Amino acid sequence: MVVKVVGVVMVIKVLISFVSFNTFNLPPPDRYRDSFHLKKMISSEELIKQISNTIGKTKVLELSRILTEQHFALRDLIDLTFDGDRDIAFRAAWILENIFLQDPTRYESELEYMVSRIKEVTHASCKRHYAKIMMHITAKNTPATIKQKLQELDLEPVVEQCFDWMIDPKVLVAVKVFASEALFNMRRRYPWIKEELAEQIRFLMRDGSTAIQTRGRKLLAQL
Repeated sequence: MVVKVVGVVMVIKVLISFVSFNTFNLPPPDRYRDSFHLKKMISSEELIKQISNTIGKTKVLELSRILTEQHFALRDLIDLTFDGDRDIAFRAAWILENIFLQDPTRYESELEYMVSRIKEVTHASCKRHYAKIMMHITAKNTPATIKQKLQELDLEPVVEQCFDWMIDPKVLVAVKVFASEALFNMRRRYPWIKEELAEQIRFLMRDGSTAIQTRGRKLLAQL
């Protein structure tokens, strides 16, 4: 009798877990994935439905995993970051950052397209994610294949956009920090960056927070 009760409890737990995950039309946890495999491919329209309402980090990570597994076209995801609905655009940019930075080499062929659209980023909430991506892909430890691909591309639009974000008083501090790091990473390719970046950093440090002061002194010491 005890064995039967335990068995019933286990079945109920599995069903509850399955139902809770499918409230968002997402696959169940890893331990149940073999039994409940997500067969339906996510289209751009379906993704828009998934991110039309408020989502948290857990769902962003889960959607990122699903889209990666299903080889969702990065170009389509990039396009969604320019959606007319700024909330959808923001959530798409959040997912883009997670997917791309997890394995940049996987999306080497789409790097040119992403860079080509950097000047079009207007949604305030998307700037943070694009600036962070630019900071990482221009860093010293970025994969060799990405470095090589960037050498083939014109990055001056990226430089211009990063400076615009640093200068614009309406842009969030986090965006300015990521932008300054990206510019610092590109200073050897474009030597003229050094003087202008130093000037902008000093300007930000005048009334900047403790974080800005610390980051600013670090960058200035290495320029």
